[in-house]
Amino acid sequence: MSDFLSLAMFPALIGLIITGFPIAFSMILVATLFGIFLFGDAAAYQLLTKIEDTASNSILAAVPLFIFMGAMLERSGIAERLFTAIHFWTRRLPGGLGVGAVVMGTLFAAASGVVGATEAVIGLLAIPVMLKHNYSKSLMSGTICASGSLGTAIPPSITVVVLGPVASVSVGSLFSGLMMPGFLMAILFLLYIVLVAYLKPEMAPRMPVEEDDTSWGEKVRVTLLALLPTLALIMTVLGTILLGIATPTEAAACGALGAVVLALAYRTLSWDVLWNSALRTLNISAMILLIVLGGNMFAGVFFAAGGMATVQSLLMDTGMSPWMVIGMILLIAFLAGFVLDMISVVLIVIPVAMPIVRALGFDEIWFCVAFLVVMQTSYLTPPLAPSIFYLRAITPPEVTLRHMYAGVVPFIVVQLIVLALVLAFPSLAMWLPEQLSGPSW
Repeated sequence: MSDFLSLAMFPALIGLIITGFPIAFSMILVATLFGIFLFGDAAAYQLLTKIEDTASNSILAAVPLFIFMGAMLERSGIAERLFTAIHFWTRRLPGGLGVGAVVMGTLFAAASGVVGATEAVIGLLAIPVMLKHNYSKSLMSGTICASGSLGTAIPPSITVVVLGPVASVSVGSLFSGLMMPGFLMAILFLLYIVLVAYLKPEMAPRMPVEEDDTSWGEKVRVTLLALLPTLALIMTVLGTILLGIATPTEAAACGALGAVVLALAYRTLSWDVLWNSALRTLNISAMILLIVLGGNMFAGVFFAAGGMATVQSLLMDTGMSPWMVIGMILLIAFLAGFVLDMISVVLIVIPVAMPIVRALGFDEIWFCVAFLVVMQTSYLTPPLAPSIFYLRAITPPEVTLRHMYAGVVPFIVVQLIVLALVLAFPSLAMWLPEQLSGPSW
């Protein structure tokens, strides 16, 4: 009886979320009510154990540190310097402003890991310049949304930091598994923008030569001062993780300290910058970690009630092939991304999916990478695309939802191409982790 009753937890959760109840509290409430109903007084011990497990998970300490790193780079003006340096070199290319936005998105994703923060920073810097040079509003919207979404597919993604412990997979292995698909996605974004600018110049006008009056010496100076230190910080953080020198939490601590040192070196560090960065970190971290707590409590009750075994038997008994089962799981994750944030989808779907993935004999890292690409695609897909609502908050009224919906479609197609390549050629996700499998991560 409890096996099938546990399945009712999902419609109960969705019902609460649709009514506007916060996601974290929805998961906690559903877990508590079903836990008491199914297990009585024993539910209290089970739920308290999940609270202790979440609080003592050392990997989750990387979440506020990565967020603080990104917040410091934004608040101290380092991100603006970075955009200026990139803009110097890309603005004369076909679609140069769009190319610069994607490059900025790639670099800031590697420095922040928070998707919404990445999109907001890029949008605030790039949108005024793109509108000034008469860029197509749909191309501009799609470019900003796609660039900001790279925070999911390019390490150090906060979603990966949460996903690793939930899936019982090394966070370092997931970071290395994401590298090739993530950068492939960014390259395909760039190629699309350049192709559109070449075929339809009116959609992405080039900057007139007379406006590009910056000397080569000035370009080199700005690049050396803005780009190289930030790249060194990013490579230090990712390099120490990928080479097994530091854990994700240790690398995140180095990144947070490095961002403060960079701000000090640029003479933009102040108590106001430090306080605002800390406050932003507190707000985002509290939200994420509360969702993680709620997800762990929800999954704990669902597992104890036999829900996982029920779902596994239902999928296995349908007669579908292993690939169809994987496709069904990814489709469920994609649809869940319409109504839930990425962290919530990870906490709800992954605990159920991973035992099935292992039972079917698929590689864990490969599946997690494919899952993250699906999550990023869902993040962009209308009508409930979170990326569009982030963009809506920072764009002027003349950029309408119609522009945004039309603009993201080509980038969704690009992401589906990357997903197809990952599914067809698992080595895209598995080659680098296999090469770096020597160190203990």
